[in-house]
Amino acid sequence: MAEFQFELRVCQWAEREWPLTDGASGTTADPDDAGTDDAAHIVARQIGTKRRRWDTVVIECDPEGLRRRAAFGAAELDSDLLHVVRGASADWEWYRDALPDPGYPWRYVRQAVHRAADRGLVDSRRGANGRIELRRKWTYPDWVRRIVAIENKPDLDASAARVLGPQLERDVALALADEVWVATSATGATVEPALLEDVPVEAGVLTVDPTAGSTESETTGSGAAVAWHPRTLAVDDPGTRILERPDGGSRDASAARFEYADPAWKADKRLEIAERAYGRGWRAYADRMRTDCRHFELGAADAGLVPRCRAKEREQTASECSGSCPDFEPEPPAWRTKGWPIEGGPGKGVTRLLDRQRRRQRPGLGRNDEA
Repeated sequence: MAEFQFELRVCQWAEREWPLTDGASGTTADPDDAGTDDAAHIVARQIGTKRRRWDTVVIECDPEGLRRRAAFGAAELDSDLLHVVRGASADWEWYRDALPDPGYPWRYVRQAVHRAADRGLVDSRRGANGRIELRRKWTYPDWVRRIVAIENKPDLDASAARVLGPQLERDVALALADEVWVATSATGATVEPALLEDVPVEAGVLTVDPTAGSTESETTGSGAAVAWHPRTLAVDDPGTRILERPDGGSRDASAARFEYADPAWKADKRLEIAERAYGRGWRAYADRMRTDCRHFELGAADAGLVPRCRAKEREQTASECSGSCPDFEPEPPAWRTKGWPIEGGPGKGVTRLLDRQRRRQRPGLGRNDEA
């Protein structure tokens, strides 16, 4: 199974089954707490920072905070917008007095204030002497509890572990996520091969049966089991960013280069990651695929709906499903007028379906909130 297809199944499993009910994840020590009003989460894929992108990210949320976050719309807030909405005061105030020093030219802050006002996130007006003033509409909530990063490797052999190991070591040292996991295909062996590979002991190992549906497994349900429990990382402490490490073999005695990551920087980055997860989710794969191809469809697999190509008679990857695909054929115009809304045919219907499914995981969003 291709990594893209495995990744979608891990995201489907995480959205359906998280938090883990065996105490592996710090929020759910009691199985009875899973699925209660005190547990909420959102799942995203292929997000992270400039230096690191994770395959799957689970954001464990405060339910009430997650609902209040919906007041700011379905789209993500970037770092500039977060600076504005978090710093705006309840009364009218000149933006330079209201907001903390950003550490970069104020003209960029002024642009962010205009963008925030255009999206209805804050109120703005021209005050005395033409100064731009802003006022808070809602208090930005503290909605993020924990961040869990999952690397998906369906075939975690020795060569894959040699590449993945240093990446996980950097994740553990930086401690930007509360937990780091490796998800790999279950083999059914008494000792899973993934446990014998060279990965950091701080990283958890999750074995997933990609063909499983909603049947309950012994540990986590729905065809996934914890083979190795992760260590909770110190996200509130300074992190270590590994910049360069010796790679010349046993005779290379050169020193590694690293720098410390400030806790305040980590807190800001964690919130930015959570915002990206909120705005994009894991179903955004459709934005990079040709859903308007007559051969594209959402097929029913054991784990849920997955993209499928009728021409290839199999599941396709995101890189395969493009305009350069030799099997690509646009939807016939008749498909967009007979039985379908004028603004689109079956491809647009697929996009709307995935968007509705994404919004179900974000309580409080209105139907007309822009994505």
